[in-house]
Amino acid sequence: MEYRCVKCGFRIKTLFVQYSPGNIRLMKCENCRAVADEYIECEIMILLIDLILHKPQAYRHLLYNVLNSETVNLEGILWKSTVGFLLLDAYRSLLLSRSNEGQSSSMSFSLLAWIFQKMLKDVVLGNVMFLGVFLHASRILLNTSAGASSFKDFLLAVLISSYFKIFLVAMMVWNFPSSVIYIIDLFVLSSNTVALKGKLLVLLYFNE
Repeated sequence: MEYRCVKCGFRIKTLFVQYSPGNIRLMKCENCRAVADEYIECEIMILLIDLILHKPQAYRHLLYNVLNSETVNLEGILWKSTVGFLLLDAYRSLLLSRSNEGQSSSMSFSLLAWIFQKMLKDVVLGNVMFLGVFLHASRILLNTSAGASSFKDFLLAVLISSYFKIFLVAMMVWNFPSSVIYIIDLFVLSSNTVALKGKLLVLLYFNE
Protein backbone atom coordinates (compact mmCIF):
# COMPACT_ATOMS: atom_id res chain seq x y z
CA MET A 1 0.00 0.00 0.00
CA GLU A 2 1.33 3.43 -0.94
CA TYR A 3 0.21 6.83 0.29
CA ARG A 4 1.07 10.37 -0.80
CA CYS A 5 2.71 13.31 0.88
CA VAL A 6 0.06 16.02 1.19
CA LYS A 7 2.68 18.73 0.65
CA CYS A 8 4.29 17.62 -2.61
CA GLY A 9 2.46 14.43 -3.68
CA PHE A 10 5.50 12.16 -3.43
CA ARG A 11 4.89 8.47 -2.74
CA ILE A 12 5.34 7.28 0.83
CA LYS A 13 4.91 3.73 2.11
CA THR A 14 3.57 4.59 5.56
CA LEU A 15 2.23 7.75 7.14
CA PHE A 16 3.04 6.96 10.75
CA VAL A 17 4.65 4.45 13.08
CA GLN A 18 2.62 3.30 16.07
CA TYR A 19 4.62 2.42 19.17
CA SER A 20 1.62 1.81 21.43
CA PRO A 21 -2.09 2.66 21.41
CA GLY A 22 -2.34 6.43 21.18
CA ASN A 23 1.43 6.83 20.75
CA ILE A 24 2.39 7.41 17.12
CA ARG A 25 5.13 9.19 15.22
CA LEU A 26 4.29 10.87 11.93
CA MET A 27 6.65 10.04 9.08
CA LYS A 28 8.45 12.66 6.98
CA CYS A 29 8.47 12.81 3.20
CA GLU A 30 11.76 11.83 1.56
CA ASN A 31 11.24 14.45 -1.14
CA CYS A 32 10.27 17.66 0.69
CA ARG A 33 11.40 16.62 4.23
CA ALA A 34 8.09 17.82 5.71
CA VAL A 35 5.61 15.74 7.71
CA ALA A 36 3.90 13.61 5.09
CA ASP A 37 0.35 13.98 6.41
CA GLU A 38 -0.36 16.08 9.50
CA TYR A 39 -4.11 15.46 9.13
CA ILE A 40 -3.60 12.04 10.71
CA GLU A 41 -3.68 13.73 14.13
CA CYS A 42 -6.34 16.35 13.27
CA GLU A 43 -10.03 16.29 14.09
CA ILE A 44 -12.51 15.87 11.24
CA MET A 45 -13.67 19.47 11.70
CA ILE A 46 -10.15 20.75 10.92
CA LEU A 47 -10.21 18.76 7.69
CA LEU A 48 -13.66 20.11 6.77
CA ILE A 49 -12.57 23.70 7.41
CA ASP A 50 -9.45 23.24 5.26
CA LEU A 51 -11.58 21.72 2.48
CA ILE A 52 -13.86 24.75 2.58
CA LEU A 53 -10.77 26.99 2.50
CA HIS A 54 -9.65 25.09 -0.65
CA LYS A 55 -6.33 23.88 0.77
CA PRO A 56 -4.70 21.38 -1.67
CA GLN A 57 -3.17 19.45 1.25
CA ALA A 58 -6.66 18.63 2.56
CA TYR A 59 -7.75 17.30 -0.82
CA ARG A 60 -4.60 15.16 -1.17
CA HIS A 61 -5.20 13.71 2.29
CA LEU A 62 -8.80 12.85 1.42
CA LEU A 63 -8.28 11.58 -2.14
CA TYR A 64 -5.03 9.66 -1.62
CA ASN A 65 -4.65 8.74 2.05
CA VAL A 66 -8.28 8.25 3.13
CA LEU A 67 -10.07 7.11 -0.03
CA ASN A 68 -7.54 4.41 -0.79
CA SER A 69 -8.52 1.39 -2.89
CA GLU A 70 -6.99 -0.96 -0.30
CA THR A 71 -8.79 0.52 2.71
CA VAL A 72 -12.26 1.41 1.38
CA ASN A 73 -14.61 0.18 -1.34
CA LEU A 74 -14.00 2.82 -4.00
CA GLU A 75 -16.55 1.31 -6.38
CA GLY A 76 -19.30 1.65 -3.80
CA ILE A 77 -18.28 5.21 -2.91
CA LEU A 78 -18.13 6.11 -6.61
CA TRP A 79 -21.63 4.82 -7.32
CA LYS A 80 -23.16 6.44 -4.22
CA SER A 81 -21.40 9.74 -4.93
CA THR A 82 -22.59 9.66 -8.56
CA VAL A 83 -26.21 9.08 -7.55
CA GLY A 84 -26.05 11.83 -4.92
CA PHE A 85 -24.38 14.22 -7.37
CA LEU A 86 -27.01 13.64 -10.07
CA LEU A 87 -29.89 13.99 -7.59
CA LEU A 88 -28.55 17.29 -6.29
CA ASP A 89 -27.95 18.47 -9.85
CA ALA A 90 -31.52 17.53 -10.78
CA TYR A 91 -32.81 19.46 -7.77
CA ARG A 92 -30.72 22.46 -8.82
CA SER A 93 -32.24 22.34 -12.30
CA LEU A 94 -35.73 22.06 -10.75
CA LEU A 95 -35.11 25.13 -8.56
CA LEU A 96 -33.99 27.15 -11.57
CA SER A 97 -37.01 26.03 -13.61
CA ARG A 98 -39.38 26.94 -10.79
CA SER A 99 -37.78 30.34 -10.37
CA ASN A 100 -38.07 31.02 -14.11
CA GLU A 101 -41.66 29.84 -14.36
CA GLY A 102 -42.73 31.52 -11.11
CA GLN A 103 -44.22 29.96 -7.99
CA SER A 104 -47.46 28.81 -9.64
CA SER A 105 -49.21 26.21 -7.51
CA SER A 106 -51.02 24.56 -10.46
CA MET A 107 -48.91 23.29 -13.32
CA SER A 108 -50.20 21.54 -16.42
CA PHE A 109 -48.96 18.15 -17.57
CA SER A 110 -47.23 19.69 -20.58
CA LEU A 111 -45.34 22.09 -18.32
CA LEU A 112 -44.26 19.25 -16.02
CA ALA A 113 -43.10 17.24 -19.05
CA TRP A 114 -41.13 20.23 -20.34
CA ILE A 115 -39.49 20.73 -16.92
CA PHE A 116 -38.58 17.02 -16.79
CA GLN A 117 -37.04 17.13 -20.27
CA LYS A 118 -35.06 20.24 -19.37
CA MET A 119 -33.81 18.61 -16.15
CA LEU A 120 -32.77 15.48 -18.07
CA LYS A 121 -30.92 17.54 -20.66
CA ASP A 122 -29.20 19.77 -18.11
CA VAL A 123 -28.17 16.97 -15.76
CA VAL A 124 -27.17 14.17 -18.14
CA LEU A 125 -25.91 15.99 -21.21
CA GLY A 126 -24.33 18.81 -19.22
CA ASN A 127 -22.32 16.47 -17.01
CA VAL A 128 -21.36 14.17 -19.89
CA MET A 129 -20.03 17.15 -21.87
CA PHE A 130 -18.18 18.50 -18.83
CA LEU A 131 -16.50 15.17 -18.06
CA GLY A 132 -15.73 14.55 -21.74
CA VAL A 133 -14.03 17.92 -22.16
CA PHE A 134 -12.10 17.46 -18.94
CA LEU A 135 -10.94 13.93 -19.81
CA HIS A 136 -9.74 15.13 -23.22
CA ALA A 137 -7.89 18.06 -21.62
CA SER A 138 -6.29 15.78 -19.02
CA ARG A 139 -5.05 13.43 -21.77
CA ILE A 140 -3.43 16.36 -23.55
CA LEU A 141 -1.82 17.66 -20.35
CA LEU A 142 -0.54 14.25 -19.32
CA ASN A 143 0.47 13.39 -22.89
CA THR A 144 -0.94 9.91 -22.45
CA SER A 145 -4.19 8.03 -22.83
CA ALA A 146 -6.00 7.95 -19.52
CA GLY A 147 -6.93 4.44 -18.51
CA ALA A 148 -10.05 3.29 -16.69
CA SER A 149 -8.44 3.65 -13.27
CA SER A 150 -7.26 7.19 -14.05
CA PHE A 151 -10.73 8.15 -15.25
CA LYS A 152 -12.27 6.75 -12.06
CA ASP A 153 -9.77 8.71 -9.97
CA PHE A 154 -10.62 11.93 -11.79
CA LEU A 155 -14.35 11.25 -11.57
CA LEU A 156 -14.08 10.58 -7.84
CA ALA A 157 -12.13 13.82 -7.39
CA VAL A 158 -14.89 15.75 -9.21
CA LEU A 159 -17.67 14.12 -7.18
CA ILE A 160 -15.99 14.51 -3.79
CA SER A 161 -14.98 18.12 -4.44
CA SER A 162 -18.60 18.95 -5.39
CA TYR A 163 -19.69 18.67 -1.76
CA PHE A 164 -20.87 22.31 -1.82
CA LYS A 165 -23.94 21.06 -3.71
CA ILE A 166 -25.22 19.69 -0.40
CA PHE A 167 -26.10 23.28 0.54
CA LEU A 168 -28.90 23.06 -2.04
CA VAL A 169 -30.75 20.95 0.53
CA ALA A 170 -31.07 24.06 2.71
CA MET A 171 -33.25 25.56 -0.03
CA MET A 172 -35.85 22.89 0.75
CA VAL A 173 -36.34 24.46 4.17
CA TRP A 174 -35.58 28.16 3.71
CA ASN A 175 -36.43 30.45 0.83
CA PHE A 176 -33.34 31.86 -0.86
CA PRO A 177 -33.08 33.92 -4.04
CA SER A 178 -32.09 32.01 -7.16
CA SER A 179 -28.75 33.87 -7.16
CA VAL A 180 -27.68 31.61 -4.27
CA ILE A 181 -27.66 28.69 -6.73
CA TYR A 182 -25.07 30.44 -8.89
CA ILE A 183 -22.97 31.26 -5.82
CA ILE A 184 -22.99 27.55 -4.92
CA ASP A 185 -21.99 26.75 -8.52
CA LEU A 186 -18.98 29.07 -8.21
CA PHE A 187 -17.90 27.36 -4.99
CA VAL A 188 -18.29 23.94 -6.62
CA LEU A 189 -16.22 24.94 -9.66
CA SER A 190 -13.45 26.45 -7.53
CA SER A 191 -13.40 23.34 -5.35
CA ASN A 192 -13.26 21.11 -8.46
CA THR A 193 -10.35 23.18 -9.75
CA VAL A 194 -8.32 22.77 -6.56
CA ALA A 195 -8.94 19.02 -6.35
CA LEU A 196 -8.22 18.32 -10.02
CA LYS A 197 -5.17 20.58 -10.04
CA GLY A 198 -3.74 18.55 -7.17
CA LYS A 199 -4.44 15.32 -9.03
CA LEU A 200 -2.87 16.53 -12.28
CA LEU A 201 0.23 17.93 -10.59
CA VAL A 202 0.85 14.65 -8.79
CA LEU A 203 0.52 12.70 -12.05
CA LEU A 204 2.70 15.16 -13.96
CA TYR A 205 5.59 15.23 -11.50
CA PHE A 206 5.24 11.82 -9.85
CA ASN A 207 3.64 9.79 -12.61
CA GLU A 208 2.47 6.36 -11.56
